[in-house]
Amino acid sequence: MSHAPTPTTDQTATQPIKCVVWDLDNTLWHGVLLEDAQVALRPDVVEVIKTLDSRGILNSIASRNDHDTAIAKLEELGLKDYFLHPQINWNSKAASIKEIARLINIGLDTFAFIDDQPFEREEVAFVLPELRCIDAAELDGILDRPDMNPRFITEDSRLRRQMYASDIQRDEAEKDFVGSNEEFLATLGMRFTIAVAQEDDLQRAEELTVRTHQLNTTGYTYSYDELNAFRQSDTHKLFVSTLVDKYGTYGKIGLALVECGAEIWTIKLLLMSCRVMSRGVGTIMINHILQQAKQAGVRLQAEFVSNNRNRMMYITYKFGGFKEVDRNGELVIFENDLSQIQAFPPYVEVEIVE
Repeated sequence: MSHAPTPTTDQTATQPIKCVVWDLDNTLWHGVLLEDAQVALRPDVVEVIKTLDSRGILNSIASRNDHDTAIAKLEELGLKDYFLHPQINWNSKAASIKEIARLINIGLDTFAFIDDQPFEREEVAFVLPELRCIDAAELDGILDRPDMNPRFITEDSRLRRQMYASDIQRDEAEKDFVGSNEEFLATLGMRFTIAVAQEDDLQRAEELTVRTHQLNTTGYTYSYDELNAFRQSDTHKLFVSTLVDKYGTYGKIGLALVECGAEIWTIKLLLMSCRVMSRGVGTIMINHILQQAKQAGVRLQAEFVSNNRNRMMYITYKFGGFKEVDRNGELVIFENDLSQIQAFPPYVEVEIVE
């Protein structure tokens, strides 16, 4: 999975799966629930779901079924909590999968859909060609697929479902909150930590470069060994950020790589997990780097490469006071004159660990 740090543009079938969406009738279980309340789980399906979960791969449901009846059955089987944003309704499966992707906020090209019906798989494949469709009859081999086997299983991987479940709690609290967005964010008690990357951060750091596409300035992917070399280099700075609040940890959610020349520092990579997009913390890492560059008395540039999904990061640079100074094909070079560095937002406590 690790390779030279070149922009990633083509999505292939080897891209890691982030979410597996299950049909229910004759897929998760044998039989049709509305015809037989005593449906039996498909052999080994519990092991598959739990193994995917332990690898940091999310599970959800797209099923044409009666919602309350199906949820009650999943609860009875002890599986309900494994499925995030289950879409159990009479909509098309493609529409349900699109809704899951929207709610989880990850790309459809990182989804797999399991269904026993060729028609359903063909319809989903037609509407969502970037998604991988799997016949339920092939379930025995699913855990051996390369795209279901992440290179590393980190602490963040093992906690991924619980972290997304906490996100659901936060979102519900935000819907019920009366007041401004900043006032709501102030209620979360957020603590954002920026630290120089240590060796035990590197598995998650590699995972972030491979998994993160939207909030990623260049799309460069770096292997564990490459990141370890940067970590020990006198001419690079590698920062990792974590976020916690009163609902729990978001895990390691940000990474920045800065190439430190004698007169010019260059941000080679800046990325942030999409899970924190709405938490108002996206500029903290940039502002920390701006402060460091100013203290070092150097110019600060940044590279940006479009991957058709990361325009938000282009805008982040523009709003952060960066101006475009050069362009070579897809590669844009920004520079910040360091004259106006924003303070960290008041609703979050920022801790810098040297």
